[in-house]
Amino acid sequence: MLNHVSIGVRDIARTKRFYDAVLTPLGYKCLSEGDTSLGYGRDAVALWIGTADHPVPSDEKSGLHFCFDAPTRNSVDAFHAAALRTGGRDNGRPGLRGDYGPNYYAAFAVDPDGYRIEAYCGVAVS
Repeated sequence: MLNHVSIGVRDIARTKRFYDAVLTPLGYKCLSEGDTSLGYGRDAVALWIGTADHPVPSDEKSGLHFCFDAPTRNSVDAFHAAALRTGGRDNGRPGLRGDYGPNYYAAFAVDPDGYRIEAYCGVAVS
C-alpha cells in the first residue's frame, strides 16, 4: 500500500548513527545518503529521513509509530539493544505479544527525535 514514509529530524549525523545501528540487524541499509537526507530499505528506499526546521513534535499519545519487518526474533532483540545503545529509549522490551497474535514477537523503542519505532517478526520460531 505504501511506497515510502518520510520523517524530519534535527541532526542527520546522529540520526544516521542511530538508524544504521537499529536497522542493520533487520536487513535494512542506507541506500541513499546526502548532506541533509538519508534513505533506508532493502532493495529500494522505504524510509526517507531529512533535516527539517520543524520536525513533528514527539507525542506518545498520538498513536503514530513505524513498524519494521524483522527476519528473526534474534534480529528483533538486536534492534532493541542497538536502540538503547545509540540514544533511543525503551518503549517495550522484546517478547511475544499474545494480544496481537500467537507469533507476534516485537520490540518497541523511541528514537532520539521522539519517533516511536517497532521491529516485528511473525515467524513461529526463529
